[in-house]
Amino acid sequence: MAQMDIQLKKAFTEMQINKLETTKKINMIDMKCDMVKTGKHKYLLTEKGTSNLDNDTRVYQSVGRMFLLTDVQNMREDLKSKQEKCEKAIELLEKKKEFLQKSLKDQEDGLRELVQQRKEADVAAK
Repeated sequence: MAQMDIQLKKAFTEMQINKLETTKKINMIDMKCDMVKTGKHKYLLTEKGTSNLDNDTRVYQSVGRMFLLTDVQNMREDLKSKQEKCEKAIELLEKKKEFLQKSLKDQEDGLRELVQQRKEADVAAK
């Protein structure tokens, strides 16, 4: 019986530690997802802002610390590719978040099962 209490206490402690770590990871994923969504929105707004420009209009595209002269069509293609990358990154982050939530739930279920076994063992011992 004392062995079971130690085992139960150890399982609770491990679960609490893992829950804290998983919660931190989920929060980080949420923050990254928000940042990517903000970037995607920025690209969308830029695309909308430049949609009324003629194709022969000279535009400058930001590359690191400098600006390159390019045409509107290349800039629009680049913006669309950046939006697609953002969408893929958001999907990946959402999948990671779902996996972490699922693993946390599985752990909690395992702990519930351990507690249930403990209760059944106590009832059988009496």
